Formats: sequence, structure tokens, C-alpha cells
Amino acid sequence: MVFLLTDFSHYIALYILGYNTKVKEKTMPKSHKLVYSIYVVIWIIMAINPKYPQDWLLENVLVFLVFPFIVWMDKRHNYSLLSIILLLIFASLHSLGSHYTYAEMEHFNGITQFFGFERNHFDRLVHFLFGLLLFRILFEMITPGIATIKTALLFTFTMIVTISALYEILEWFAVLLFHPGLGTAFLGTQGDMWDAQQDTLVATIGALINIIFYQSYEKLLLEKRLSKPLD
Repeated sequence: MVFLLTDFSHYIALYILGYNTKVKEKTMPKSHKLVYSIYVVIWIIMAINPKYPQDWLLENVLVFLVFPFIVWMDKRHNYSLLSIILLLIFASLHSLGSHYTYAEMEHFNGITQFFGFERNHFDRLVHFLFGLLLFRILFEMITPGIATIKTALLFTFTMIVTISALYEILEWFAVLLFHPGLGTAFLGTQGDMWDAQQDTLVATIGALINIIFYQSYEKLLLEKRLSKPLD
């Protein structure tokens, strides 16, 4: 695992800093490089001595795939700094959850005890923040092919709900395929038979909150239109 962490972090650091000899791409803003670098540091810290190493590896499969893709897309399309910050706040919380597991995230126990919850709701919080925080960057990703603000918002909302539901299915399938013994730790159901449905629901609520910022997204869409190079 040490070699995996070293190779992954080394590759991402080089790519963020712009050492790509194959294709000359747009220059990434220094603020973006800083935010990505902070996340890489957080990810490395959370990768050290996780509570359940096999669970940590399963939780990070998508990180290995999605994070390089996001960096690559950002260098090509120059997403807004706010979108990158919101995305990496979510990603950092996911790293925290994968270190302790979502069901046993001990730093959330105080909140659980204070409100008298029967289960640790850290997983619910992260699913809610998935819909709330990732909405903006998904909106930026789909705007090049969308003509109107209402269509862009609807399509982004649909993406959030679809990804959330597909993740629950993928999560279940990954446990069955790779390590059935990790069922409780990885899925984090904590005895809740409706866990998958409620996780999808809170992600949907998080996405819906973004509609309140309709004017902000309308402005963002206009900025993307104006910054698009003419053919």
C-alpha cells in the first residue's frame, strides 16, 4: 500500500504542477493548484493506518479514477475556484470517512450522543453534502452542451440523483464481488434497512437547495458563454 500511495500522490503532484510532456494544455491557476495540493496532503494523512485497510481501499477506488479526471478537466476547461473548493471539501470528508469508516466515524459520536441519535449519521451528512457541494462543478461540466439555465439546472439535478442511486448499487455490488466480509463496515447501514433510499433522499435534498441560488447559476452560465472561444 505504501508504494501505491507514493506512486499515486507523485503522479498527481506532477500533473497538478504541469509536468505533462505529451500535450500542451491551458495553464491551471495557482489558486487551483494550492487547493488540489491541500487535498492531496489531507488524502495522504487519511491514508495512513486506516481502521480497516481493505475498506479504505474499496472506498478510494473511485478517488483513484475520478480525481485525476477532475484535474485534467479543470486544466482544459478552467472551472471556477468555488466549484473546486466545494468539491474538495466533500472529497476531504470522504477521506475522513474512509479512514474511520462511515459507520464508526468517532469524531461524529459527540453529535450522535448530543441529539440522542440511534446511529452515527456521518454517512447521511456526506451524502447530503454530495448533492449540495458537487452540484456546482457538475453544472459547469454540462454547460457547454446546454442552451438554457433551466435545462442546465434540471440536467445537473438529474445527474446528482442518478449518480447517488447508482453509487448505492455499485457499493453493494463491490462488496459482493471483492470482499463480502466488509459488508457492514463498507456499506455502513448500521441496521437501517432503508439506508440506501435515505442516502439517496438526502443527496436529492442537497441538490434541490442549489436551486435557491438560481441567479448565481444564471450568472455562472453567462460567464461560461462569454469565456468560450469563438470558432
